Amino acid sequence: MSEFFNEAKEQSVVKATIVAKYFHAWARVLAGWADKLAYIDLYAGPGRYDDGTVSTPLKVLETAIADPKLAGRLVVVLNDADAANVAKLREEIAKLPGVGTLKYPPTVDNHEVDGQTAAQLQSMTLVPSFSFIDPWGYKGLSMGLINGVLKDWGSDCVFFFNYNRINMGLPNDLVDRHMDGLFGAERAERLREAIKGRSKEVREALIVEGICDALREMGGRYVLPFRFHHPEHGRVSHHLIFVSKHRLGYTIMKDIMAAESSSTDQGVPSFEYNPRVLSQGLLFSLSRPVDGLRDELPVTFAGRSLTRDQLFEAHHIDTPFVKANYNDALHQLEEAGRVSVQRPPKSKPKRNGKFTYGEKTIITFPAVR
Repeated sequence: MSEFFNEAKEQSVVKATIVAKYFHAWARVLAGWADKLAYIDLYAGPGRYDDGTVSTPLKVLETAIADPKLAGRLVVVLNDADAANVAKLREEIAKLPGVGTLKYPPTVDNHEVDGQTAAQLQSMTLVPSFSFIDPWGYKGLSMGLINGVLKDWGSDCVFFFNYNRINMGLPNDLVDRHMDGLFGAERAERLREAIKGRSKEVREALIVEGICDALREMGGRYVLPFRFHHPEHGRVSHHLIFVSKHRLGYTIMKDIMAAESSSTDQGVPSFEYNPRVLSQGLLFSLSRPVDGLRDELPVTFAGRSLTRDQLFEAHHIDTPFVKANYNDALHQLEEAGRVSVQRPPKSKPKRNGKFTYGEKTIITFPAVR
């Protein structure tokens, strides 16, 4: 596994960027509510790739060092099963400028993540924590482990879901224990039957929906996967899955993942990183998602009057749409006369000639006849 850190692959950089951006946003929100916060990384690696690129643990520590409010609150708990990675990570942390300003010195452990780890976490009450679980394959990853870091107030989690390995593992009797621990025994058995003879697209949809359902049943209502493709053959390799109990966390992460998406369709982000489509533009804009949103809103909100933000909050969960997509759909509906819009007096259009949908603008959808 150590060769993984020989150089920073583009996908690894995107993954680290997503995690680091969310950590900063999460910490800024929670710092106003809690005297102590935690960042937990159970598969931390050496902290830096051989080419010098900083990986996630050092990015998080640099963020904390740069923010005095966070430096006095953050507890950083890092772990890796590889003793060489642990030694290297400790060296890298010691070299960080300003690391001594942290109130709580980072801890770096050297343990295998297993069922005992999950049990220990479940038995503890954690301060608000953001956890990153990034195993090389799926060893140690279980619903019990995720629940252990997610169960307490203010806690969110991002984990690496190795779709390739799990797709091969589900039909393999030798790894039933791992698959049952991840999905739950009954759900894993249903998945084994459901994916037999199915196309790769259907298999992926069933497997990812299976893990998302398991997370929701556990109490992680807000789940958001981000898909990665292999840079050479283009097939799906893995997902980065975010899970939270709070709507605000979901909305923040959605904006972050949208910004890191490799493509958009009518402004709707793909929530995936696929190096093979970065330069192929409109050839891949085969569907019309904003048009679909435009036609869905009058049905969903028939007979109701509400603001754009109220509409967004009521509708966007479990969709690919971000706030800008709702602006586009509402402009289309307004121009077509399919909604009535009441704006404050003296409202003026923006430079592009279009009006905005501010917090005092009321959009009314006609009742369905």
